[in-house]
Amino acid sequence: MTTKQIPPRRQFLTSATGLAALAAAPTLALAATTPLYKNPSAPVAQRVDDLLKRMTLEEKIAQMDCVWQEKNLIEEANGDFAPAKASRVYPHGLGMLARPSDRQGQASADNAKPGGAGDSGARPNRTALETATYVNAVQKWAVEQTRLGIPLFLHEEALHGYVAKDATSFPQAIALASTFDPPLAQKVFAVAAREMRARGANLALAPVVDVAREPRWGRIEETYGEDPFLCGEMGKAAVLGFSGKERKLARDKVLATLKHMTGHGQPESGTNIGPAEVSERTLREEFFAPFEKLVRETPVAAIMPSYNEIGGVPSHANRWLLHQVCREEWGFQGVMVSDYFGIKELVTRHQLAGTPRDAALYAFKAGVDIETPDGHGYRTLAQLVRANKVKVAEIDAVVRRILTLKFNAGLFEQPYVDAQAADRLTATPDAVALAREAAVRSVVLLKNDKGLLPLDGRKVGRLLLLGTHAKDTPIGGYSDVPRHVVSIHEALQAEAKAQGFAFDYREGVRITEERIWGKDEIRFTPADVNAQLIEQAVAAAKSADTIVMVLGDNEQTSREAWADNHLGDRDSLDLMGQQNDLARAIFALGKPTVVFLLNGRPLSVNLLAERADALVEGWYLGQETGHAAADILFGRANPGGKLPVSIARDVGQLPIFYNHKPSARRGYIDGSTKPLYPFGFGLSYTRFDISAPRLKKPAIKAGESTQVEVDIANVGQVAGDEVVQLYIRDDISSATRPVLELKGFQRVTLRPGERRTLVFDIRPEHLWFYNMDMKRVVEPGSFTIHAGPSSAQLKSTQLMVS
Repeated sequence: MTTKQIPPRRQFLTSATGLAALAAAPTLALAATTPLYKNPSAPVAQRVDDLLKRMTLEEKIAQMDCVWQEKNLIEEANGDFAPAKASRVYPHGLGMLARPSDRQGQASADNAKPGGAGDSGARPNRTALETATYVNAVQKWAVEQTRLGIPLFLHEEALHGYVAKDATSFPQAIALASTFDPPLAQKVFAVAAREMRARGANLALAPVVDVAREPRWGRIEETYGEDPFLCGEMGKAAVLGFSGKERKLARDKVLATLKHMTGHGQPESGTNIGPAEVSERTLREEFFAPFEKLVRETPVAAIMPSYNEIGGVPSHANRWLLHQVCREEWGFQGVMVSDYFGIKELVTRHQLAGTPRDAALYAFKAGVDIETPDGHGYRTLAQLVRANKVKVAEIDAVVRRILTLKFNAGLFEQPYVDAQAADRLTATPDAVALAREAAVRSVVLLKNDKGLLPLDGRKVGRLLLLGTHAKDTPIGGYSDVPRHVVSIHEALQAEAKAQGFAFDYREGVRITEERIWGKDEIRFTPADVNAQLIEQAVAAAKSADTIVMVLGDNEQTSREAWADNHLGDRDSLDLMGQQNDLARAIFALGKPTVVFLLNGRPLSVNLLAERADALVEGWYLGQETGHAAADILFGRANPGGKLPVSIARDVGQLPIFYNHKPSARRGYIDGSTKPLYPFGFGLSYTRFDISAPRLKKPAIKAGESTQVEVDIANVGQVAGDEVVQLYIRDDISSATRPVLELKGFQRVTLRPGERRTLVFDIRPEHLWFYNMDMKRVVEPGSFTIHAGPSSAQLKSTQLMVS
């Protein structure tokens, strides 16, 4: 993670007077000479037409350009934006600037090595005021010192909150998926959008809606899990949180980008960007589903192709994927933004193209509109036009999409932000409270033998907390440094003081010597160091009455492998290092023991599942980790999260997703085909009774809809949450179908004794599939409708379709 010291810097726009002057800079009073494109009351399409006809070819291509690693070419040595330099390097303007909050451009100035795709800890990122000031300077140059005054897209990462210094850090994506709570997710990403826009960013490179079927893959933490329906519902909530419901962007909203189109979540051998050798049927029914849903149901602005190849064609060169499917079939109207170096890798990794110019031609013809993070290949587009390889009309079509988004975002009227307000709008009390709520609702209770949880402060006696990450809290990849991360140690220490029980801590075991996500080298803790730590932990445990052990992963043991020297995938799902050694030694003492997992990938925690008295899956819970853990452990909150992925017993079971085909999972001679914990699983401190589903119309015609009613009652002693899940099985079909498919869910909170009837819709899109001719159909026949608390505990009824 980054350090917290920021060197003093000159500030731009430090007075309200200066801001007012800047805001009025591109005067929009409608004089007779004012171009139509500068008239805010004119229809967007007319403004785009007017501006486009005024642009030279070079100005058009500049709109497809981005800068990140080359920021030093447009900055002073101290990192301030340098408009004179920008005019020399980009005389025709610039379409996009990447990550204004980071200091990537200072690499040549201070000789510190930057991260390949994120913070390496080499230098601290910009504060809220510094970022907003930098953005205002960039936009002032674009609006006032380029010929046509076209403002820039400024993109940032926002996987689980805005990735910037001091911004609110929410639970990682896979944890948010565990909430099964789209309205909550929408609130989370609305806060992320608000904090981004306050600093001047206007495009989020999120959400990730990859269907993830490979837990060895380090990026699984960035996803909403293994099910296309869940990914679609959570992804839709994220887009609506970022952007709202309209294509015209409010002042506190940002444009959203769907990542990564597609197959990225099931790479060969579990290694990042590996080929995804899946059939068109699997693409359409599984991997495409969240993308199609969001294109059709939200104003999503951008789609990012994936790094991998499918059937020998890398996604950045796949016209069928990007143009025919996304644009022609689904009607996508936004822009295709390349992944970082995705076009360059057509040369360097896929060896599809021999030169940047060839790669640019492949990507452009496939449908990629903007090259990121720097436009090396696309800077040859003018050559390709002159060589009759690319038509000006094709360029115009791309630039029309870009300009339409910029007009709809209001950037021509309001390119600037109030730099003095940016810090005040960051990590506000309501945002921090929401981060705590989201963390609590993300937690999944996997085991609770003998009702050890919730803990009672009057009965825990001497409580011993173990684990290096009980103090040094991991919050997952694509994170910066929040203002304050509450550790489990901090929260339990406060709990002990408030409730009056004795509290002790030992590190117990260490995984790595640091956990800087963007740093290439991983230094694993030596075995002899851990042996000493385990010995000290066991000695302390002998005098403890209750033990809480924090185990799992950190930002270096599960992460994006973006280069050969920056790896993050694994060949095992076991706990890394000597964590199991610590667990065995503690379990041997026979003390009441809770294991609280903080991790990014689903781990094969067989030992913990067998011997821990209670096992809690926390994932990465963000800046409020400690508060959420204490709320759950001491019963102020009742865990209600559910697993968005199946947890394998061993890598030999992979793939282990629940919605498999009937011919799969026959059996092994030396083990089980069943997961350690199934998709949708999660316990509670109370008990619920869920009825069999009841159909309002048990027989319908193809193309018609019906509804399902499910009764739920809290039959336990405390209030709690349950997620009622609806699954459908097409019993007999002309092409094989999964044994189960999630098609609905509702999370409800019930008091003891409270009952409720939930209603689910069953519409044609819940029943259709692709037949032998790859046509989407609803076939007559029987469908089994299931309902229950997980994919493995269901009651059923039958629907007939004629």
